[in-house]
Amino acid sequence: MKITDIRFGMLRVPLKTPFKTALRTVEVVEDVVVMIDTDDGRIGYGEAPATAVITGDTHGSIIDAIRHYIAPRLVGQDVSELNRITQLIQSSVEKNTSAKAAVEIAVYDLWGQLYGAPLYKLLGGGDPVITTDITISVDYIDKMVADSLRAVERGFESLKIKVGKDIGVDIERVKAIHAAVDGRALLRLDANQGWTAKQAVHALNTLESAGVKLELVEQPVKARDIEGMRYVTERVHTPVMADESVFGPLEVLDLIRMRAADIINIKLMKTGGISNAIRTADIAALHGVECMMGCMLETSISVSAAVHVAVAKSSVITRVDLDGPSLCLTNPVAGGVIFNESEISVTDAPGLGIREIHGLKEIHA
Repeated sequence: MKITDIRFGMLRVPLKTPFKTALRTVEVVEDVVVMIDTDDGRIGYGEAPATAVITGDTHGSIIDAIRHYIAPRLVGQDVSELNRITQLIQSSVEKNTSAKAAVEIAVYDLWGQLYGAPLYKLLGGGDPVITTDITISVDYIDKMVADSLRAVERGFESLKIKVGKDIGVDIERVKAIHAAVDGRALLRLDANQGWTAKQAVHALNTLESAGVKLELVEQPVKARDIEGMRYVTERVHTPVMADESVFGPLEVLDLIRMRAADIINIKLMKTGGISNAIRTADIAALHGVECMMGCMLETSISVSAAVHVAVAKSSVITRVDLDGPSLCLTNPVAGGVIFNESEISVTDAPGLGIREIHGLKEIHA
């Protein structure tokens, strides 16, 4: 099975409700879809969102990086040479992690199709059913409490609460949500780099003293403030998870060496795809550090790939934050991973198992 062409499409899927964080507000998922054609007629699918404020990638940069730097290296390559292909992708251009991720996902999809097995089995196997949390966007307190209660009624047992806008209001937000769902759902805070180290310690100590039990707090300080992250980790009981501070294997080594966080959030769009996500998980496992598998605002194309990795690496990826498809008004993908509220299950279809993508508009050069 040899690669003959790489094509692009744009996929737009409205969200059920606006997605609000300390960094941005989004109402529609708008992602670049990558389609890799082969000489036997099969297609591999990948996807990448524009996350300029996180990875620096835009739709235009994703397409250009693939079209001008990655694709010329891959056309004519045999899909069975997976390690060679991933090395070609990773060395094709600096940064551009989302572009690399989209192509790697499509290549791994083809690799699974080549051997007639679902991707997670080729990556080592595992229980094909996992559970995700759901995001509660930052908003007025009453709105966040109502959203949290609705999520619990839908069967979600873990809520990812977005904070980081105003430290005083953030504390009241979390207290109110905890009072409303205590005993029915675990709370995970995501400050999205919105606090200083001292603010984070104040907020978490205040919440802990008030009896609010948190499963974790995610990225309380700026991405580059590793010292600040360590400052928080050393002074609170709540486990601290690094997200934007860790893109891949090199950063995770530094973070572990400094003991700056308790948990690592792995995202394919940060690592540049599946190969480095696996390396990151393996490094964390060697040091006894647990991981979460997360995603950006993505549809079930790339999130499916993340699910396969999470299943195969479940011994170290102990938490899952793959609610992108649950936030979308519709699922444009036929086949593949099944997203049913908090429960995610993987079929035995080869590769990612994607049969068709509804509403995809192809982009021509």
